[in-house]
Amino acid sequence: MVERRPALGILAHVVLILGVLIVALPVYITFVASTHANEDIIHPPMPLTPGSHMVENYTAVLTGTQAGGGSKASVGQMMIVSLVTALVIAIGKIAISLLSAFAIVYFRFPFRMFFFWAIFVTLMLPVEVRIAPTYKVVSDLGMLNTYAGLTVPLIASATATFLFRQFFLTVPDELTEASRMDGAGPLRFFWDVLVPLSRTSIAALFVIQFIYGWNQYLWPLLVTTSEDMYPVVIGIKRMISGGDAQTEWGTVMATAMLAMIPPALVVMLMQRWFVKGLVDTEK
Repeated sequence: MVERRPALGILAHVVLILGVLIVALPVYITFVASTHANEDIIHPPMPLTPGSHMVENYTAVLTGTQAGGGSKASVGQMMIVSLVTALVIAIGKIAISLLSAFAIVYFRFPFRMFFFWAIFVTLMLPVEVRIAPTYKVVSDLGMLNTYAGLTVPLIASATATFLFRQFFLTVPDELTEASRMDGAGPLRFFWDVLVPLSRTSIAALFVIQFIYGWNQYLWPLLVTTSEDMYPVVIGIKRMISGGDAQTEWGTVMATAMLAMIPPALVVMLMQRWFVKGLVDTEK
């Protein structure tokens, strides 16, 4: 029986409210800045209430007509690039990891565990460590300023392979025997049994990998030089002009607000599956 204490309940609510305020305050300030003209923002104190330039700023960034000395790329195009990149990375990581874990668990072949640990060791070699040779390969293959160049080097995932392997090891052997007796081949067993059983883990990993792909900065910064291939995170950086050129902070903040929407929608729409997937993985 859980003992209910009013004081602990009040303390818990206070902590939660403080946490929400700490997280929400920067988002609110970003939204307020996105509704003001640049003059209102750069001359302190900046207003803390929404202004009258909201429609103007958001329309400018969506159509690529913003002022200032930075990039004039359309935020709509940048968000399409980010969306395609995030989806390809998330779906590609899950597909490759499912097949890798399936082969490691259910097939007996020489050096099976060696290959598993070789995959696992790549956790210590993120793209930042191997960025120079990876860039050389991508450049030699003519994949700069392409979706393939943005996504292919980031698709493999040792973490997802390890998680799926651990889950497959918990699947009862009776299911494998029953499928074999019913005449199901390996791919039929994989598609009809393992994938449905893994749907909560797939959903949890999809959310994590989608946000990972959406927030990529260093790799797209190297492989994209054309404005029509900028992801939105790179677009925000390119919109901040250097030197004597003036940065239009209102449109920069509008772009930042738009960039938050897709990841937030993915988390909200898949929250139940995400939490269930994490809990099931722990079990």
